Order: sequence, then C-alpha cells, then structure tokens
Amino acid sequence: MKKRLYRTQDDRKLAGICGGLAEYFNIDATIVRILMVILFIFSVGFPVLIAYIIAAFVIPNKEDVI
Repeated sequence: MKKRLYRTQDDRKLAGICGGLAEYFNIDATIVRILMVILFIFSVGFPVLIAYIIAAFVIPNKEDVI
C-alpha cells in the first residue's frame, strides 16, 4: 500500500497539517508542532507561515479521500 500525506481530523489544532505529518512519519504530533514553532521563530516566521497556509489548501483531508 502506498503511503500518502493527509490532513488529520483526529489530531487537529488548526488545519491538521502537523497531525498529518506526524501520522505520515509515524511520530508524535507534539514533536512536529514543536519543530514547526522552532522553524517559525528561527526563519523569521514568514516562510513557514506561507508553507503552512499552502499545505492547508493543497493537502486533502483524510476523511474526504478515504
């Protein structure tokens, strides 16, 4: 079975991007969220924010596809 990236409905805080990444890489969602905050702080925030917004529109919800 091919592994696909989806936004999660179960582990969602804003758009489900971090929860979906955590499921895809099989790690805890808290770790992904902490890494996103660290990236946001050390990259002046704007690139990470734009990437998150784009991902929210591009990555489908898991329940919509399955």
